Amino acid sequence: MSNRLYYGDCLDIMREYIPDESVDLVYLDPPFNSKRIYNAYIGGAQWVAFDDTWRWHEAIDDFHEVASDPKLAPTMEGLRVILGEGSELAYLSYMANRLRECRRALKPTGSLFLHCDPTMNYLLRGNYILD
Repeated sequence: MSNRLYYGDCLDIMREYIPDESVDLVYLDPPFNSKRIYNAYIGGAQWVAFDDTWRWHEAIDDFHEVASDPKLAPTMEGLRVILGEGSELAYLSYMANRLRECRRALKPTGSLFLHCDPTMNYLLRGNYILD
């Protein structure tokens, strides 16, 4: 596979274009659930570039998709009990779907690097079974 740059949600891109076990390296620099709105200035005008606030009602489908995986169902249901149906679970559901796709795309000898800040780091590090 030749080098390519894709633009869009990595979940959609991986599902459509990336074959199983075909990638040597994945580097993710996802949103951090900072609960902030990031603005950009273009031509002297300010506009919202990204709202890094996660809402449960926007992540229900992500949650159910991950929770339907027998390997991840106990973890996701446990997180639902502990965290409740809020911002943290919404973010983790979003990330879980993308991490699962990254794992599918990685070669057995591949590596995944995940950049995260302290906001969700403690939850991202140990809660997903990728094998």
